[in-house]
Amino acid sequence: MRPAFVLLILAAILAVSVAVSLATGSGGWGAERILLDLRLMRTACAGLAGAALAVAGVMVQGLFRNPLASPDVIGTTAGATLGGQLALVAHAALVGVLPLWLAPELVLPLGCLIGAAAALSVLLAAAGRGGGGGGGIVAVLLTGFVITAMVGALSGLLTSLAAGRWELARALTGFGMGGVDGKGIGHIALAVPLVLAGIGAAWAWGRTCDLLLAGEEEAAALGVDTGRARRWLLAWTALLAAAAVAVGGALSFVGLIVPHALRPFTGVEHRRLVPAAALGGAALLILCDVVARAVPLGATWFGIPGPGELPLGVVTGLIGGPVFLMLLIRARREGTL
Repeated sequence: MRPAFVLLILAAILAVSVAVSLATGSGGWGAERILLDLRLMRTACAGLAGAALAVAGVMVQGLFRNPLASPDVIGTTAGATLGGQLALVAHAALVGVLPLWLAPELVLPLGCLIGAAAALSVLLAAAGRGGGGGGGIVAVLLTGFVITAMVGALSGLLTSLAAGRWELARALTGFGMGGVDGKGIGHIALAVPLVLAGIGAAWAWGRTCDLLLAGEEEAAALGVDTGRARRWLLAWTALLAAAAVAVGGALSFVGLIVPHALRPFTGVEHRRLVPAAALGGAALLILCDVVARAVPLGATWFGIPGPGELPLGVVTGLIGGPVFLMLLIRARREGTL
């Protein structure tokens, strides 16, 4: 299938998903302007987060030369989440000291970026050069699992320590479960340049990623500075993961599913896959947010009032978890893991 036709189809799917998102809710299209504005904000945030995670997944899979790698599987999303939570706690603690212009939506992306970069640095140091492909993917997965577990424990500790401040504890919990509700124009204005820069960088490094797929030694023989390429790819991956978490919280498996679903149509060439992944990731997460809003949790379940809305991270986890298990089983049967 021609790449231009694939992009056209994905753009149409994205347009439909945006229309469905804006029409979902009480009142549909006939809702008051303020409700439509709120839906537009969360639709834009979901689209930005989905595009960022999908493109980050493309870069991580190209770097490690294995389609089972993704920003959340290797612990990047968890690191960005903890960094964002620490940023929220720091802002709450220093709210009287920080300048008035330093709002949470400015502090949050910085914390997410630092957390994502730290998680990737730990992964690279622990997995070493063996994290590229074949059996080395086991080291990547195990290291990512350890990072995610440790970061999850630290995140739980942070939430427990903040339990005395109800609003802060609620913000930390909601951020850790993922969601695009409550976001405003400030979040979007900060996320747009980060996501566009990351997608542009992923496209620019596409040919280098193509060469890395053959192996680092082969790429070096063709003139690629593999160390420099690895550092830059990790940096741009961290930037995209941070931007996604800053506007959407902890959202798993998007970076794994989207590249996998699109490769049969675009091929493995990264300059074709990156724009397709951006469109597909945006559409997928917008539709996941529609599902999150459509599930009727406002009713009473077993005598306990429901929260009113399913967390977006729960939706992506329920979809991505089984898909990831199927990919692991298939890779095991094919002898690639």
